[in-house]
Amino acid sequence: MKVNTMAEMAMNGETPEILFWVGCSGSFDQRAQKITRAFASILEKLGIRFAILGKEEACNGDPARRAGNEFLFQMMAYQNIQTLNGYNIKKIVTACPHCFNILKNEYPQLGGHYEVIHHAVFLQQMIDEGLIKMKENGEFKGRKISYHDSCYLGRANNIYEAPRKVLEALDAELIEMKRCRSNGLCCGAGGAQMFKEDEPGNKRINIERTDEALATGAAFIASACPFCNTMLTDGVKNREKEGEVAVLDLAELVAASMA
Repeated sequence: MKVNTMAEMAMNGETPEILFWVGCSGSFDQRAQKITRAFASILEKLGIRFAILGKEEACNGDPARRAGNEFLFQMMAYQNIQTLNGYNIKKIVTACPHCFNILKNEYPQLGGHYEVIHHAVFLQQMIDEGLIKMKENGEFKGRKISYHDSCYLGRANNIYEAPRKVLEALDAELIEMKRCRSNGLCCGAGGAQMFKEDEPGNKRINIERTDEALATGAAFIASACPFCNTMLTDGVKNREKEGEVAVLDLAELVAASMA
């Protein structure tokens, strides 16, 4: 898959409509790379001129700040802001709520002012504008899907409707978990927990959340965050339900259903 980098575009005197911020998970995690490819393929299909930073993209610093290393966070953030401002970036789309939250809400204090959109909102906008059209009888038509609210998307940024509207466009049957929207339960990876060992307890958070998703009887668990995707996939494996239940990102669901 050939995706332009900002450096290549700048060299040709071109400016993209949007910068696709891939994030660490979407770049290096094998499962999340599929989400990245799915979203990039949607952008290509829509004919949107986009670019990525490629090797110039560094971690946004969210895990460092959440884990309490403010110095490291600021160092990373300033480096990214310098790169973004150097290319005069105005609009960023990302498939990771952690990247979305920090670029949108925490970079402005350090001089990074951009229009930042999460891919759930972007996909909903494209569907509303009629640019994304679904197949008549898509593979998710009438199928039961349960959506897991990412903390950084839901409670931190109040984005609850966009992902659900995307799922509605698939003609799927949305079944909510008992804890959803502002009462949603964390997948267990937020706040840099993704990178540390469990603390003592009698049940892992991701198993607790997966059990709630499985209780809905849905064949698909939809998520809009690579971290949530990892945690829920691990939970489904733990419960030995991989043959019955698939954990998919919104971008993958849309990419598979586009006309």
